[in-house]
Amino acid sequence: MSVKKPKSPERSRRGKLPAKTIKYLDKAGVKHELLEHKTIYTAIDAANSLKRKMDEIAKSLLVKADKDYYMIILPADQNLDLDKLKKVLSKSQQKQIKMVKIPGEKIARDVLKVKKDSIAAFGSLYKLPVIMEKKIAKIKKVVFSSDSFNHSIEMAVKDFINLEDALVDSFGVKKKIKKAIKPKKKKVIKKKK
Repeated sequence: MSVKKPKSPERSRRGKLPAKTIKYLDKAGVKHELLEHKTIYTAIDAANSLKRKMDEIAKSLLVKADKDYYMIILPADQNLDLDKLKKVLSKSQQKQIKMVKIPGEKIARDVLKVKKDSIAAFGSLYKLPVIMEKKIAKIKKVVFSSDSFNHSIEMAVKDFINLEDALVDSFGVKKKIKKAIKPKKKKVIKKKK
């Protein structure tokens, strides 16, 4: 599902291309693939739409720790453990972090200076440090958000870590995903006449 650049640099058949992200990756000389897909809003939607395993999709979260903001990268099949992240940040910052939280959407828009809610996984675009869950760092290639609801970026995880100078540590917990329960079929007993 890779996409070659369309005739118009601003639009593809599914909406505006993530031009800022593409320019950033091209300038850095990082090998990547632009994936075009239907409109998605969550990492789970991305996994389903792109027919990928949940741990091959990176979700991006903005987190506030005391007065600072960080871009957090987790596999789609994990949730963020705020207490673990607080310990990781305290260790890396060499000071005790008192509060870690996920800010609301309005604050996230103000901090990241974006007009829409889609954000790229690349913290450097927002001048934010990147912290990546150790589990995702063990995978060769992962799909990252690109600041578009219709495009994602697939690239080697080691290239992402080097490009973003990401701190890699463990702060995720396995997500409990409920499977839809199928209703039992009622047995139809045919009566003989």
